[in-house]
Amino acid sequence: MTDTRADEAERGITIKSTGISLFYQMTPESLEMYKGDRDGDEYLINLIDSPGHVDFSSEVTAALRITDGALVVVDCIEGVCVQTETVLRQALGERIRPVLTVNKMDRCFLELQVEGEEAYQTFSRVIENANVIMATYEDVLLGDVQVYPEKGTVAFSAGLHGWAFTLTNFAKMYASKFGVDEAKMMERLWGENFFDPATKKWTSKNTGTATCKRGFVQFCYEPIKQIIATCMNDQKDKLWPMLKKLGVTMKNDEKDLMGKALMKRVMQTWLPASRALLEMMIFHLPSPSKAQRYRVENLYEGPLDDIYANAIRNCDPDGPLMLYVSKMIPASDKGRFFAFGRVFAGRVATGMKVRIMGPNFVPGQKKDLYVKSVQRTVIWMGKKQESVEDVPCGNTVALVGLDQFITKNATLTNEKEVDACPIRAMKFSVSPVVRVAVQCKVASDLPKLVEGLKRLAKSDPMVLCSIEESGEHIIAGAGELHLEIFLSHCHEQVPQQA
Repeated sequence: MTDTRADEAERGITIKSTGISLFYQMTPESLEMYKGDRDGDEYLINLIDSPGHVDFSSEVTAALRITDGALVVVDCIEGVCVQTETVLRQALGERIRPVLTVNKMDRCFLELQVEGEEAYQTFSRVIENANVIMATYEDVLLGDVQVYPEKGTVAFSAGLHGWAFTLTNFAKMYASKFGVDEAKMMERLWGENFFDPATKKWTSKNTGTATCKRGFVQFCYEPIKQIIATCMNDQKDKLWPMLKKLGVTMKNDEKDLMGKALMKRVMQTWLPASRALLEMMIFHLPSPSKAQRYRVENLYEGPLDDIYANAIRNCDPDGPLMLYVSKMIPASDKGRFFAFGRVFAGRVATGMKVRIMGPNFVPGQKKDLYVKSVQRTVIWMGKKQESVEDVPCGNTVALVGLDQFITKNATLTNEKEVDACPIRAMKFSVSPVVRVAVQCKVASDLPKLVEGLKRLAKSDPMVLCSIEESGEHIIAGAGELHLEIFLSHCHEQVPQQA
């Protein structure tokens, strides 16, 4: 749904961050472990899929500004990469709460055939490396941002095959068997907890007998390994009784699948990724009304006790409008853009007049200030958009009709709110350092080239277009891949020197 461009699908990477707003109705039993305040069991999650490649980290920055929580994906074998670190630091600097998923689990079982204890040590090290980075951000307002499998803030996933689990899944299964509550069971499934089925005793050290194994290995890793092996070897006579024990029912047409296809379907039915990730987001990531209380000082440039700051702090739908546009998304009709951002206070509606404060706006002056009408308010849904009447605070939104007045980002408020200060501009972790010169094959096309460069600069937060004294048109980007991607969108490019 979120690989919206042809080149994204073709290369299998994310290039532009794409928003999608998803509504979920949760079952009472899936929420029984939830400890915080809650109002009903309906959830709206505004998700932004942002790229992982270092050349596009400006897209990540633009996404971080308008979100409250981050799902950080780490490869279970390769661990925390340099870019993971950059993104984590940026997220924590923006006061965004992270949860972690250790991904590509399928490699442990299929390709590398890792033994349980070795796998545990690898995952443990990966999580520890992430926590080392997070621990450097001691923030009173955020509290402890480190992630712990036994608290449910780490998931283990195989994104390719669509399955994932947190320790809650397994704690639920075993809690009644051992006659302990789920929270206690979760603690036993991680860390220095060993179980020996022969003596039926838990110990904090490995007793050295052949049957004694770590809780995680015994109760999470081995069962998955067993089921995957049984599927891959097509031992269906063994598989159905195992699944029955786990309470997994397969549809009749799925029972004829073989090998990898069978394994994928069994794992998706037993441990659906959606359940694990949703539970992690709902239980451990803050809602806008909670997050804006402590993020207001990162966001608002003006005095933190004026009506605008208070409206942001309380995420007040009836307060004055405070909306931050973090990026411009090119529309399908040529040369037009959607302004994509988040409503922090008030609500934005179709036809409403807004005051646009650009990046160079200074309170009390007229520079970079416009008052214009919003033609349409839109909810971004991956490949498509849905028009709506209005969007209240706490949500992401796309606006039509303001693209002539916003270059890369801006703060929007009601027409009459002349005292409002803008929302702080974002700090990028990369800068446009790789430069190429472009020129026209046909000299008479120069006006088209200039127009094209203007559009390019508008749609990407990290592109700088300039004209040298020699008359050369220079485009600067964050890296080679970055340049390659956006130059492939302009036909007439003749790169001179990179």
